[in-house]
Amino acid sequence: MAIQINANCKWVGKIDWELRKFHGEEYSTHKGSSYNAYLIRDEKTVLIDTVWMPFDKEFVENLKNEIPLEKIDYIVINHGEVDHSGAMPELMRHIPNTPIYCTANGEKSLRGQYHKDWNFHVVKTGERLSLGSKELVFIEAPMLHWPDTMMTFLTGDNILFSNDAFGQHLASECLYSDLVDQGELLQEAMKYYANILTPYNPAVTKKINELKALNLPIEMICPSHGVIWRNEPLQIVDQYLKWAENYAEDQITVAYDTMWDGTRQMAEVIVKGIVNAAPGTTVKLYNLARMDKTDLMTEMFRSKAVLIGSSTVNNGMLRDVAAVLEEMRGMKFKNKKAAAFGCYGWSGEAVKLISTRLGEAGFEVVNEGLREKWAPDGETTDRCFEFGQQFAVNIN
Repeated sequence: MAIQINANCKWVGKIDWELRKFHGEEYSTHKGSSYNAYLIRDEKTVLIDTVWMPFDKEFVENLKNEIPLEKIDYIVINHGEVDHSGAMPELMRHIPNTPIYCTANGEKSLRGQYHKDWNFHVVKTGERLSLGSKELVFIEAPMLHWPDTMMTFLTGDNILFSNDAFGQHLASECLYSDLVDQGELLQEAMKYYANILTPYNPAVTKKINELKALNLPIEMICPSHGVIWRNEPLQIVDQYLKWAENYAEDQITVAYDTMWDGTRQMAEVIVKGIVNAAPGTTVKLYNLARMDKTDLMTEMFRSKAVLIGSSTVNNGMLRDVAAVLEEMRGMKFKNKKAAAFGCYGWSGEAVKLISTRLGEAGFEVVNEGLREKWAPDGETTDRCFEFGQQFAVNIN
């Protein structure tokens, strides 16, 4: 069902209450999500984005209830990823000649995914499309978070359709940011930024500064996922600038996997050492094999330092540890410190391998790590406690 945003614009998207995984199995969406599309009516009518393909027929049928499809003059696709463009093949079956406005990379994306010769119109930053009394202004935003991404600004109503930027995976019957739980909103917005946009921090900073330099009178930000920012909408823009500057709180995250509990016991004592040396620092401890990986990346995003632990198996580390380290490498975290720990029975290579991988992932490795043989005893416990204390001292 469509929701009126103002006199000229309606939300015509889809709330996905059941979604729990996104980007394949990579991103957890505990709160569901939405695929936001918008219908603008002036002298000309424009549709901005569509929805994910599983909802394509539902989307088109609902759109027909709002307007005869042939009355849609233009389609704007801000980003070609399938959660935004998935209903395009079904929609274009009905209106095959309707002009589609997108970036040059957007055309490549849409052609590559759907193999259709639609009526593409490539636009660049600053180009405008008249709707009658209002105009759309196109703003390229490459790597926020794909090369094809752009934003679209509606003059007069002063709405920025920001696509993936400023979004959250949050399903809600309340369409607006001021109507939802503010703590939940900030957490989901941070999780979204941490896992999707962190690798592109420099591009985020550059584009937001360019956006601010345009001096657009933004009164509302309509992203492609989650709720619309209407009260003080620039709060999320300022938050992005803060997050993009190699964000860190006074937090240390300790994450491990263990075979027979030795590495777990080490982790728990190390945490006690950290707390003893830095009682004001937030310390979070996770068995990473049992921890949601998207949530874990969010905690690492918030942290000034991390400790990664693993038992040694087959001259290497446990597989969930290896997978997390690979994900950490892809995040391109900066200005964060780290170290490794773990116990072993035979050869004990895991700690050295983890330290190497942490360095490759961009972390400053502050020591050679702590490796202990067999199950921890009293002397081992003392060393773990001291290791935690020294780590807390070394990162400050």
